[in-house]
Amino acid sequence: MSRRRRSRGRPVDGIVVVNKEKGASSNDVLQRVKRLYGAAKAGHTGSLDPLATGVLPICLGEATKFSQFLLDSDKSYRTVVKLGARTETGDLEGEIVEERPVTVTQSDVEAILEQFRGEIDQVPSMFSALKHNGEPLYKLARQGIVVDRPSRRITIHRLDMLAFNGDSITLEVDCSKGTYIRTLAEDIGEALGCLAHVIELHRVAAGPYTEESMHTLEALEAVRDGGGHSALDELLLPLDTSVSDWPQVRLGQTSSFYITQGQPVQVPQAPTSGGVRLYGQEISESGEESFRFLGVGQIDDDGLVAPKRLIGTK
Repeated sequence: MSRRRRSRGRPVDGIVVVNKEKGASSNDVLQRVKRLYGAAKAGHTGSLDPLATGVLPICLGEATKFSQFLLDSDKSYRTVVKLGARTETGDLEGEIVEERPVTVTQSDVEAILEQFRGEIDQVPSMFSALKHNGEPLYKLARQGIVVDRPSRRITIHRLDMLAFNGDSITLEVDCSKGTYIRTLAEDIGEALGCLAHVIELHRVAAGPYTEESMHTLEALEAVRDGGGHSALDELLLPLDTSVSDWPQVRLGQTSSFYITQGQPVQVPQAPTSGGVRLYGQEISESGEESFRFLGVGQIDDDGLVAPKRLIGTK
């Protein structure tokens, strides 16, 4: 008779926003945070290149159930783009494969940027984590293998130039999921006729999480060393912050019961489509009413609120 494997780590639920340092992989950060918290379960919400820094939300425990929604959310970046050269990886970590003279002006760049605002088609880089027949593209690229990649429709909500320094430009980008900033830089360089690659990349925001709420790993370690897990837990953001831009639906006690049993319910004045945050009514012994976050739901074809991902459930 086999023994059930005992779960390692403690049950801790919430989201901590880390300022990923340059040179570290997203998985490196994830594993360090998991160890710091002594968490049984953890996941991140979309990889950042080792070159990149900035906002990396780490989901612990029940928060991992909502990581997909953060993966699908919009992102914001600040990047420095070097003009005059194309590299094999699209950033300064790759070998230069072609160089051209830079003769463009600030006005030239401003005019070209307009072509990249709104909905555009983008062909992912071979040095991306997308998979081809189960193999990440970057692994194929390191073997010298190049495969066809279909273009993908993305949206550049905002593309502003913060600085022009002759042979480099600093950009801020608000974009939809699936946008590759290295590819955007390369495409801008190609349109300018002088080539380009990324030399700095910083994520300013991921979904609802911004620079204002992030912590360095060193700061988290100092908190742990000074106050233990309880002090670290105070830095965790609530589970529902991951979907804070979704409409809120409050359920009475009866509806809450049926939702937690996996059954859709009718809710007056609920949205007519899309995803919703679900809060269940609770009445204290003194008669005070409060609402507890239950998870997220979806409006089904009959207009009912159906459970989609609930906390405290598998």
